Order: sequence, then structure tokens, then C-alpha cells
Amino acid sequence: MPKDMRQLMQQAQQMQQQMAVAQEALAAKTYEGTAGGGVITATMQGTGELVSVTVDPSVLDPDDAELLGDLIVAAVNQAAAAMQADAEATMGGAAGGLDLGGMLG
Repeated sequence: MPKDMRQLMQQAQQMQQQMAVAQEALAAKTYEGTAGGGVITATMQGTGELVSVTVDPSVLDPDDAELLGDLIVAAVNQAAAAMQADAEATMGGAAGGLDLGGMLG
């Protein structure tokens, strides 16, 4: 096996190990999203699992259940966006050091 190919394989293995460590670190984190000035808080794990939604009783209006639903969706989406941004930053950093030696163009 040529030296360049061996080096490329070693780099790929190192990147794979870094990605696994990064994925474990992300899974251990939690992310929050809020809506309505903080009356709704959604908490997600780094695995993408929604673990809690907290609702301030002041927002509970039986005549406007649709608003409550909209606020919950907004809070969950905000938490998911924070998780996604962190994952992209973390995983991009883990893959950033790979030198493909011009194999992609």
C-alpha cells in the first residue's frame, strides 16, 4: 500500500474516532428553547429527544388553546435549532482536519 494511502487511512480512522467522541459529547448535552417571552420552555437532549415542556400558568387561556400550541411549537423548534447548530459546529470541527489529498477535486 502506498505511503499516501496509508496516511489517508490513518487520517480517516482518527476522524472517525473524533466523530464518535463528538457524538457522545453532544448526546450528553441539553438544549433549551423559549417562546412568548419565556412563558414556554422546551428542553431537548442532544439525541433529539424532547424531555420537557414547561408552561407558565399565566399563558393558559381556554379560549385560545391555539396560541399555547403555537408557543410550544416555537419553543421546541428553537431548542432543536440550537441543538442542530451545536452539532454542525462540533462535527464540522471533528472533520475539519482531514486531508483528502485532492481526492474530491
